[in-house]
Amino acid sequence: MDLQEFLSYVNNGKPLEGGSDIHAFMVGITNESMRITAELNNSYRTPEEIRELFFRLIGKPADSSFRLFPPFYTDFGKNITVGTNVFINKGCSFQDQGGITIGEGSQIGHNVVLATLNHGITPATRHITYPAPIVIGRNVWIGANAVITQGVTIGENAVIAAGAVVTKDVLPNVIVGGIPARIIKTIETARAALV
Repeated sequence: MDLQEFLSYVNNGKPLEGGSDIHAFMVGITNESMRITAELNNSYRTPEEIRELFFRLIGKPADSSFRLFPPFYTDFGKNITVGTNVFINKGCSFQDQGGITIGEGSQIGHNVVLATLNHGITPATRHITYPAPIVIGRNVWIGANAVITQGVTIGENAVIAAGAVVTKDVLPNVIVGGIPARIIKTIETARAALV
């Protein structure tokens, strides 16, 4: 198995069973990711060095406008795609086996968790994980300590309030918050309140 075969497998939503060959391949990538994130997180790095290490972690180039404040954590790394002018703040954790796409101009606050895997519910199936992508649209702002779960798409210009747990898709141009997250107001309503 190679990386492209693995990505094709998980990007089609196929389950990952603990102890299988595909799971063993994933563990190998995880070990590489731990080496790179240790290098990224364990001493001061210039913005250019941070970008270079992040690009190595995700296995593809990203725009020079990309900014990241370490520490940053991922247990895979190779299924992350970022647009231009993306900012990721300190302490974020990305579980990206199922795929994470971050749209242009998006900002991700401190300690945000993006989790693209879910375990089987019954004890007999808990060793099986099910991947589903997280897609973050353009100009999204995710507040500190938010959690986005597998299979969620966040529409462009949306705001995710600090501490929210997002388990369902978010429409464009809305603010959501709470556990589980629900619509608080539209962006137009928020703008009118500030005037």
